[in-house]
Amino acid sequence: MPSRVDIKEKRRVLDDFFKVEEAHLSFERFDGTMSPLVRRLNFERGDSVAAMLHHTGRGTALLVNQFKYPSYEKGPGWITEVVAGMIDKGETPEEAIKREIHEETGYKADRVEHISTFYLSPGGSSERIMLYYAAVSGAGPSDECAGLASENEDIKLIEIPVADAFGQLRRGEIADAKTIIALMWLEARHGARS
Repeated sequence: MPSRVDIKEKRRVLDDFFKVEEAHLSFERFDGTMSPLVRRLNFERGDSVAAMLHHTGRGTALLVNQFKYPSYEKGPGWITEVVAGMIDKGETPEEAIKREIHEETGYKADRVEHISTFYLSPGGSSERIMLYYAAVSGAGPSDECAGLASENEDIKLIEIPVADAFGQLRRGEIADAKTIIALMWLEARHGARS
């Protein structure tokens, strides 16, 4: 497999909540030759975590719904998805997902299990998601949580029977990629006994 990359120039063209890097480079082709000089952009926002919450006692999936501006123009704007968030500096992915679960739902995970780590759109972004399965139990959230006020989050917790979540998946009602992956994993792994 090719492995050589020759970066001639690299600079940050946007340095805000998101970062965009511009690079001029050549890369090794499959025939062993180097490509001509090309320009590439990289959208960098850091790595993130997400978790498929499964209430094992009730056989339900716990999802969240919130407004996501980038999805507004093409619809629906309010996205139903698994719990997710960015990894803070100094946090491990496991610490980050446990924090996000509590912040967004009020639940504390009984256990978390890593499912997969993947790129969302490697043609334009270096962001990876570390996806987890998280088992929860108990009568309800330990706190009333709906996201962080400091981040202007307004999150609605959605608890539905796992079979209904699988139905939404099959009907194409889930528009978020990480949630589609998480539900497909849950159905393959736990579908028969959920």
